[in-house]
Amino acid sequence: MYITDWEQHSFQNTLIIHSGKDYKHLNKGNIPVYGTGGYMLSVDEKLSKVDGIGLGRKGTIDKPQYLKAPFWTVDTLFYMTPKSNFEILFLYAIVQKFNWKKLNEASGVPSLSKKTIEKVMQFYPTQLEQKKLGYLLKIIAETIALQQQQLNLYIKLKKGLLQKLFPKNGEMVPEIRFADFTGDWEQHKLGTLIVPFNKTTTINNQYPVLTSSRKGLFFQTDYYDGNQIASKNNIGYNIVPRGYFTYRHMSDDLIFKFNINNLVDNGIVSTLYPVFTVNNKLDSEYLKYQLNDGEEFKRFAITQKQGGSRTYMYLSKLKKLLLTIPNLDEQVEISNFLDSLNSVINLQQEKLNELEALKKYLLQKLFI
Repeated sequence: MYITDWEQHSFQNTLIIHSGKDYKHLNKGNIPVYGTGGYMLSVDEKLSKVDGIGLGRKGTIDKPQYLKAPFWTVDTLFYMTPKSNFEILFLYAIVQKFNWKKLNEASGVPSLSKKTIEKVMQFYPTQLEQKKLGYLLKIIAETIALQQQQLNLYIKLKKGLLQKLFPKNGEMVPEIRFADFTGDWEQHKLGTLIVPFNKTTTINNQYPVLTSSRKGLFFQTDYYDGNQIASKNNIGYNIVPRGYFTYRHMSDDLIFKFNINNLVDNGIVSTLYPVFTVNNKLDSEYLKYQLNDGEEFKRFAITQKQGGSRTYMYLSKLKKLLLTIPNLDEQVEISNFLDSLNSVINLQQEKLNELEALKKYLLQKLFI
């Protein structure tokens, strides 16, 4: 238990601020060079033989980095080392917690100076308490990094599998196939497999307003933090029954996201969002994956771009898309597998969010 009062010091009293230097005269080596965006390359000389804290002098000034010695920093990145009686891990936590943007000294590119940094006042416990708090936060940071790596591996796995679960251009079978499924897939125009849904609202606020985004389908009030940005009069909006698709029919970057309403029995969307369902030859979840992640739709979207910066994908156009699909049983097998993989990814993301929330909480509560 620690009962000693924390003492206030300026950064001038607790750390030394060093300037980075140009590296272009150096040879290739194994010593990392860091800029405000992180690691850049490796050279054969070092600026520091002790661990330091990187902080942007110009450009990105609010992303501190822990720099493991030996290292080199460019001239837009300060590196800071602790003075005696002060622990670098504790200092790193303080530097991370501080709002550096409020000290920006430029109207254009964000900038910080040594003098400005040195004037910042913070509270410090004894060196022993600094060491223990710093070590605790280090363990949490390392756990977060490991969790992020785990999440990235699953995302990479999914990306690789998606490329192999659907046939390549000009082929009729995928590279990876589940057991007991044989024979070529078949090509169909999407219009023969989907059923447009054209019902619209007849009274205002007849059903909850939904937002179809690249992150998924949400209640609009949830997506916009309690606000509803739709027109006050939403009579004539498209109705989206449970299990039906909707999507925004225009894109500035050729990316379209097809979402299924699994939120509510009936929701409503703007008339910019077509609504459709599938017939008995197509599994909805399978179609969602093939449209959002398959290559056939991406190639088709490119062909629909007709001058200007915006691409329009009206439902009448979408119905002309030629898709290569398996039988219904194989569709269900593929969609179930991808649903399971997504569940694992979502669980990993939730764990990461919890760890980051814990770190944020500790940074708020462990410091004066």
